[in-house]
Formats: sequence, C-alpha cells, structure tokens
Amino acid sequence: MNRKKETTVEIFADGACSGNPGIGGYGSILRYGKEVKEISGCALHTTNNRMELMAVIEAIRQLRRPCKIRVVTDSNYVIKGMTEWMPGWIKRNWMNSKKKPVLNRDLWEMLLELAEPHEIEWAWIRGHSGHKENERCDELARKAIKTCMEKNTKRLRHG
Repeated sequence: MNRKKETTVEIFADGACSGNPGIGGYGSILRYGKEVKEISGCALHTTNNRMELMAVIEAIRQLRRPCKIRVVTDSNYVIKGMTEWMPGWIKRNWMNSKKKPVLNRDLWEMLLELAEPHEIEWAWIRGHSGHKENERCDELARKAIKTCMEKNTKRLRHG
C-alpha cells in the first residue's frame, strides 16, 4: 500500500494600494511541496482591503481540487473576517455590528464560496518584518501597481 503523504498548500498573500482608495495591486505565492507559483494583479480604483482579499481569492482560485491550505497574510482584516466576523455578518444578513452594510461584501462572498471545499488554516504574520514570502508578495503587489499605472498612463496619452 503506497499512500502519498498529504501535503498542505501554503498560500502567502499581500495587497497594496497607492492611495486608499487608489490604484491597487496584490501578490500571492502558492507552495505545494517543492512546487511554487507566483501570481499578481491590479485594479485602478480600489482599496488596500480589497487587494488583501483579492490576493487570497486569486490564490485559492488556482487550486483544482479540495485541499488542505495554510493561508499566511499580514491582513488582520482578512483573518478576522474569515475566522471571527463572518458568522455574525451572515446572521445579520451582511450587516456589521454597527448595523451598517459589510464593506466588500462581493469579495467576502466570493472568498467564502471558494474556501468552502477546502480545509483552511489562517495564519497572521507581521508585515514588513523580514518574512521572505510576505516581502515577495508585497514586491509582486507593488510591481502590479506600477504596471497598472504605466498601462493607464499610456492609454491616457494615446487615448
């Protein structure tokens, strides 16, 4: 009986914004054993919290089957949203504790749906503290912002 040892997919995720709101970017690293994949993207008018969510959403979207996942992020917003606040939001029909609509509901619902088939552990790390993967995700997010700015500037000039 040759059973392959179950490996956890590690996801490192970070979002950034130039202005808040402003042009934003996200970067993610997926690691499964020795396999590593980096992804990034941007949005023209967004917030840092939306980019933090997108970093995790787009990383989980890469997975083709239910997995054991460890998400590592410096975003308390993402971690607390998924581990503490979500049950209350759903119970209150997507209203927060102050009876205001939950911000970024579209992305929270998307993340909730994508997370459903997986077993996920959420881990917080301090940002900009020398954590190799977090620093790389931040670099990917900032490069995505720069690329977005350059593309948008060219469009405006050559319209």
